[in-house]
Amino acid sequence: MAQDIIPIELGLPQGDLVTLWAPRWREDGEEWEAFLGDEDDLYAFPDAAHLAAFVRTAEQHDLVDHPAWEAVPELNVPELIPDDDHSFDLVGVPEMVAEQPDSWTLAELAEIVGIVRSLADVCELDEVHEILDGCEGFSLLDQGQLPFTGREGARLWNDLSETVSEKWDVILDKIDELVTVPEVDATTLDQTAEELAAFHEESAEAEAGVDTESDGDDLDEIDSDSESTDEDDDAEEPVGFWAEVGIDPIKIVLSEKEYFTLRCYLDDEPIFLGSDGTIEVFGSEKALARKLADGGEFADTDLADVSTWDEVLTKATAGELEIEVDPDNTYVITGLDEDIAEGLDAIDPTQLELAVELVTDAADWAGDDSVASALSSSESLGWLVSFVLRPDPTRLAPSPPFDAEQKAWRAVVETFEDRINLN
Repeated sequence: MAQDIIPIELGLPQGDLVTLWAPRWREDGEEWEAFLGDEDDLYAFPDAAHLAAFVRTAEQHDLVDHPAWEAVPELNVPELIPDDDHSFDLVGVPEMVAEQPDSWTLAELAEIVGIVRSLADVCELDEVHEILDGCEGFSLLDQGQLPFTGREGARLWNDLSETVSEKWDVILDKIDELVTVPEVDATTLDQTAEELAAFHEESAEAEAGVDTESDGDDLDEIDSDSESTDEDDDAEEPVGFWAEVGIDPIKIVLSEKEYFTLRCYLDDEPIFLGSDGTIEVFGSEKALARKLADGGEFADTDLADVSTWDEVLTKATAGELEIEVDPDNTYVITGLDEDIAEGLDAIDPTQLELAVELVTDAADWAGDDSVASALSSSESLGWLVSFVLRPDPTRLAPSPPFDAEQKAWRAVVETFEDRINLN
């Protein structure tokens, strides 16, 4: 399957450079991966204007036979600006590993190590592979914080930090030596430089316009605060029982069936009605309320650790508990796999965003990193999801067919289905 050709930025000793990366695709029964370059040279450029000038005029390079290449010379300059998900600060790695690992650091490191491995594969950098394979921690980064917790986790992180301190410069040098900044047609560069300047100017004006409008709104708010405060207090609607206890009833539409359960967030971490990674669900709101009325039924649920859980059980036992699902807590998973196969225009971004929220929350609660890995931007499914949820005219759209993305999404949903228990 032909994957996209993605603009990326590499933070290297010689500076921040942009190039193109073609993630793994299958053609004629073989799997391929490539970067913009020619033989032993990796082509990289100081900005998107130089990159655009090159791709519009160059006739010989390693991506010219890629199934999606014909679309690349037609892209405008902003579409060749790498987004944040594809900016890899290789030079900053020693600074990153100098601190204790958090989820953001580990995720960023995983992305960087992933692109380094891809460069080593494509450019046959055996010494880079030897360094990365010689330290177990590099292979565990995409699993998040779990492998780096406890005594053994601390040892893994220390080994990784020592390897970076001693050998990361070797990796940087090997990659830096590959880089060639080819000359580009001067006339074309003048055109692309103007496109880039115009884009930055428009972006700056748009941002300034938003700031100016916000400032005006702030002044209006200040003028009216003294008059409206009392009125606003009187007009506030009751928040309702579920908002008061901080626990939400949720509805899941899966395989054309509806399921109901409870979920809350404690210190931003999701907690479901259930335990040991199994979510207890019910076929109706009344069935859930009846089960909650039997207080001893969920004595071991993880929600029992929430301070307001007893209030829920008390109300349920008294027969006064009403299960009301807010529209924002309704998750429709049915049909998404078919929409993904059909293409970007068939996907409802709101439906997809909510579905991703649900399966991610469930996996995080269960301590399962496989969903986060499948939805990472380095994977074809994650790249499609990212594009749909965060559309950006500077990004190259994923290209069909989407068979692999559909298969990967179905696997994510199956993992979620295995996690629910119908009462």
